Amino acid sequence: MGFKYRILVVDDEPLIRQTSAMVLASNGYEVRTAGDGFEALIELRQALPDLIISDLSMPNMSGFELLSVVRRRFPEIPVIAITGKFDGTMPVGLIADSYFSKSHYTPEELFENIARLIEHGPIRPHVEKVDKAPVWIPRNASGYIVITCTECLRSFSAPDTELSKHRDEVGEVSCEFCGKLVQFLTDLRPKQMMQTTATKS
Repeated sequence: MGFKYRILVVDDEPLIRQTSAMVLASNGYEVRTAGDGFEALIELRQALPDLIISDLSMPNMSGFELLSVVRRRFPEIPVIAITGKFDGTMPVGLIADSYFSKSHYTPEELFENIARLIEHGPIRPHVEKVDKAPVWIPRNASGYIVITCTECLRSFSAPDTELSKHRDEVGEVSCEFCGKLVQFLTDLRPKQMMQTTATKS
């Protein structure tokens, strides 16, 4: 049978997900699916695909947000954006290696793009992954801090008591959006300046 390349299909329409999965599987690919950006991030925790095909207009986390996260966290994974919301040229600000408008491409064109991207891969600078990423925490009179999730890269608030509670040890807070457990180490500076280091787990 040989090795099967894995493709992650992300679309909020069940029929499109099912149809895409069937067509891709019939051409020898192993296919996983997700209904939005958050579900896609969960799939990425399980196993990294060789390529991602994503819709752009989805609830909860759009394709624009998802592909931005993927480019930052997994720059080695090529992505194809497919949407019916924009016609013709690739939307401004879209981070994708290839783009198709729904109903304006043939299966052959899609398979050619998939094969090309998997074979050659995107050429991007190699970025060293680090265990700790510094995150500056704004604090206001309301008594909360803002932490940026290392998984979905969204920011959420937490009571600033979390800082004093974990002054000299690694603390943990669950992301409000994706549920990822974010670990942080607090370095208290003069009163007007605080720094927290978020650690990836």
